[in-house]
Amino acid sequence: MSNEAEAVVKVLDGSPYQGYLYAYPHKTAYRALRPRPALRDVWAGQDRDALFLYLHIPFCEMRCGFCNLFTRATPPAEQVAAYLRQLRVQAEQVAAALGEVRYARAAIGGGTPTYLDAAELAELFEITKGVLGLAPAAAGLSVETSPATATPDRLAVLAAHGTHRVSMGVQSFLDAEAHAAGRPQRRAEVDRALAAITEGGFAVRNLDLIYGIPGQTRDTWAYSLHEALAWSPEEVYLYPLYVRPLTGLGRRHGDATDPAWDRERLDRYRQGRDLLREAGYRQLSMRQFRRDGVPDPDGADYCCQDDGMVGLGCGARSYTADLHYSFDYAVSVREVRAIIDDYVSRPAADFGYAEFGFALDGAERRLRWLVKSLLRAEGVDLAGYASRFGGTVQADFPQLAELAGRGWAAEAGGRILLTDEGLAHGDAIGPWLVSGPVRDAMAGTVLR
Repeated sequence: MSNEAEAVVKVLDGSPYQGYLYAYPHKTAYRALRPRPALRDVWAGQDRDALFLYLHIPFCEMRCGFCNLFTRATPPAEQVAAYLRQLRVQAEQVAAALGEVRYARAAIGGGTPTYLDAAELAELFEITKGVLGLAPAAAGLSVETSPATATPDRLAVLAAHGTHRVSMGVQSFLDAEAHAAGRPQRRAEVDRALAAITEGGFAVRNLDLIYGIPGQTRDTWAYSLHEALAWSPEEVYLYPLYVRPLTGLGRRHGDATDPAWDRERLDRYRQGRDLLREAGYRQLSMRQFRRDGVPDPDGADYCCQDDGMVGLGCGARSYTADLHYSFDYAVSVREVRAIIDDYVSRPAADFGYAEFGFALDGAERRLRWLVKSLLRAEGVDLAGYASRFGGTVQADFPQLAELAGRGWAAEAGGRILLTDEGLAHGDAIGPWLVSGPVRDAMAGTVLR
């Protein structure tokens, strides 16, 4: 085995919490596209009858200590208004470039979309419907919210426009733990928000919880889990706490490895997984659990990473089969503000081009398909892979034998599936699978 191969295998021997590979390749692998390709050319020949639409609202009422998402806290009202005007301009340009399309799935994220007030949310829906032709109910629209912004008037707008799923990050039902994670929320506000979401009648309510928070114990983690289950949410996501560069927690605690913390997070993960299973929830990935009896959505699940995604807003990605593209990327407050300022000042014609991106060759397309399949509980459909790409998964990815040897993956029923321990180590397996070129591009990015 080469030194490089040995180094890659050692990824599996390191921390179980190396990175959440929610999209492949990661945006830090994107580079400026020169010359900029026209969207008409980028989308020529692509399947456009079942696309995923994603709108990004880069605003929040606060920036949580763990958050490394592209967002700005408490922006001036005039910037929010300018952003919505520019989002309409971008939507018009993208609609003209793509021509006739059908959006089979849709999500509005951020940031916190419900940072917008009720009138601004109505304006946002006018863009999605009037300019882009989205039918929210048919597309299973999902919208993210927060305890402070899930107010009855805002939720009424979401419901009136056919929103299917509302997702809220609670993180912890104990104020002290939420504060330790850099989220200064109050339990009473969380309860009011949950009551309003429930009264809104949405088909799917999702709650996010975080484990590994400083001071969290097995007992306090169990408390938050039981409090969440008391609302009988259709979905629950369990997230490990990460301390990332340029975030509030990163500035306070750094990002050094901590084997004791890794063991603690693994223990909390297994505790939460087992409790949710016992409560009648099916595990769909390392993070996602869905209550038994809740129907799976038609088509692609809510993952924002299937081929054929159109992203609008300065923090959104777009995907074709062979090009992933976006605007520039940053994490720090100053750089995020600069990118938003740049976005709202651009001429309309700029939105007819792709600016930053990553071109996927055949090997990267196959790897992307593997990654997004393997990290889900249903695993890799071997016949589906052969039909799409030719050849076999085993021949194209012999390194998967390493997972089988560790007891982290097994073949059954025409699929390669992660075992319980494999799912528990999903945040190590994902980074382990990253290709050399993507790994090098990510390593060469200086976070701003």
